[in-house]
Amino acid sequence: MTTPFPFTAVVGQDDLRLALLLNAVSPAVGGVLVRGEKGTAKSTAVRALSALLPAVAVVPGCRFSCDPASPDPSCPDGPHEAGTGTERPARMVELPVGASEDRLVGALDIERALAEGVKAFEPGLLADAHRGILYVDEVNLLHDHLVDLLLDAAAMGASYVEREGVSVRHASKFLLVGTMNPEEGELRPQLLDRFGLTVEVAASREPEQRVEVVRRRLAYDDDPAAFAARWAGEEAAVRQRIVAARALLPSVRLGDGALRQIAATCAAFEVDGMRADIVMARTATALAAWAGRTDVLAEDVRQAALLALPHRRRRNPFDAPGLDEDKLDETLEQFSGNDGDGGDNRDDRDDRDGDDDPDPDGPGGGGGRPQPDSGPQGDGGDAARPEAGEGGQPQASGGQEQSAVRAAEPFRTRVLSVPGIGEGAAGRRSRARTEHGRTTGARRPQGALTKLHLAATVQAAAPHQRARGRSGPGLVVRRDDLRQATREGREGNLVLFVVDASGSMAARQRMSAVKGAVLSLLLDAYQRRDKVGLVTFRGAAAEVALPPTSSVDAAAVRLESLPTGGRTPLAAGLLRAHEVLRVERLRDPARRPLVVVVTDGRATGGPEPLLLASRAAGLFAAEGVASVVVDCESGPVRLGLAGKLAGELGGTAVTLDELRADSIAGLVKGMQSGRAA
Repeated sequence: MTTPFPFTAVVGQDDLRLALLLNAVSPAVGGVLVRGEKGTAKSTAVRALSALLPAVAVVPGCRFSCDPASPDPSCPDGPHEAGTGTERPARMVELPVGASEDRLVGALDIERALAEGVKAFEPGLLADAHRGILYVDEVNLLHDHLVDLLLDAAAMGASYVEREGVSVRHASKFLLVGTMNPEEGELRPQLLDRFGLTVEVAASREPEQRVEVVRRRLAYDDDPAAFAARWAGEEAAVRQRIVAARALLPSVRLGDGALRQIAATCAAFEVDGMRADIVMARTATALAAWAGRTDVLAEDVRQAALLALPHRRRRNPFDAPGLDEDKLDETLEQFSGNDGDGGDNRDDRDDRDGDDDPDPDGPGGGGGRPQPDSGPQGDGGDAARPEAGEGGQPQASGGQEQSAVRAAEPFRTRVLSVPGIGEGAAGRRSRARTEHGRTTGARRPQGALTKLHLAATVQAAAPHQRARGRSGPGLVVRRDDLRQATREGREGNLVLFVVDASGSMAARQRMSAVKGAVLSLLLDAYQRRDKVGLVTFRGAAAEVALPPTSSVDAAAVRLESLPTGGRTPLAAGLLRAHEVLRVERLRDPARRPLVVVVTDGRATGGPEPLLLASRAAGLFAAEGVASVVVDCESGPVRLGLAGKLAGELGGTAVTLDELRADSIAGLVKGMQSGRAA
């Protein structure tokens, strides 16, 4: 068995360690979402926490880890009689990103259920994680329906599995920890709200701290057992402190003063619903217990707000989570009544020794405060340097460059969809054969049966009942009779934006409108669970401003800082987009692309630029790639070049005004008939 890296040996990351420990003290806090760049000890800290949790007593032989002191009366392996059990270490169960629904919640043996009326149940990861830790790395890449099931189980403390009227329930209480890199895409605000706490982690910029990180990691890699032995004392002390805090927790008093501060803080920051108030109350109580106190102080309320509110402040999908600490302090000061409950003065602190003091000046003092991040509506766009492009790359020559302009106000767009029926990742854009959706038919299962088509199964088994010697009321069902339901839902696509940033598009007012339109399409892509990519062309060449990613936020930031000017290498832009699609097709062949070309159709630079652009467009048409050209041409004299480009792409052209909702009904859905004509 691999020796885990000691929790107490993690350098820095005070907020992360504090949030994990608070959940270990009080799992009712609701779990932790850890956001941060790669290589910041997110996974290391989570895996190390399991070694600190106290051992759990379980009923011998129970697959669902029932507590022998109070066994679950609904346990599928029960009923159990209360009594003594056996102890085992707390588990940490890891949920892979590609896990199926059956792997998560468990699976019923439908064949035995139909033929014998027996609830034969194979437990899933939610059963394994009961009374332990459930860890989801890259939770933002997990399918939405799996995240829903996961969070529902975490909220209710139980998991329900239902297949064609056969239902099984079992207890599932666990400490939920998710980690994610925001560059790879954000979680929906509804899902963010279901995590109790969130922390932002980043690598230290202090050389001495970075040296210590490397020193400890190398020592651990050389001899994990010896390294763990050196930290055994610190690990034991923290483990004992968790046990003591758990015992003290029921005695902690949350007075009216602290409750008023919690309610006032949530109201001041305009968080939706009441979950934030409840999480803050539980977190403040856990903080007091962790500090060895029975009264909740204002400092606990402040720390709880810094951990529980930043991810609940997002109003726009492109907003970065954050919290104004000056406003927080003003609110706490305004509602710091003196009712004798200890919640009236955040500077009134107990004298406590040790390095684990959770006050704002000790470990965890940063309180989950995210790093400053300018979103698409920030001021960073106007500060673009003319000598450098996105990511510090030199800009292509070929004309005078203008500074970036801000995007106009986004608007709701009509749905642009890819024709036909795909089989890509679940989303909300184009028609697809999916695991979830309306039932359209039945087929023989390929592999494990996941969605039974009951009527088709009975129809297949009915003609053989006499030959199989049926004598009782049960239906004699064989494996060959089972039928899998085929379902149709929606998929997410790869929406690749090809944006003209040349001089012909550089009029500031027009470019502002163009950016507003692309931002609107990006918002639509966010809501429909698409991957997005961004190719820009200007000067003498094209560049991939953003490779295909699930982080629509990153695309919005790149768009906002996009400078303009120079010639119009339209052919180069199309060829670069074609290459991006070729590479992405190898990585994710099931995800169908939708190319959105934003241009006025002009092409300049080099010999016969329009002919070269026409040939490049023909590559898309030959492969049947769905495409839309957003015509940005303006002025009294119009050449109609964008419409001609759309025809060469085999797609459809639409003006900026027509892009708005209720203006282009069925725009892309009719592309196939347009090609046939």
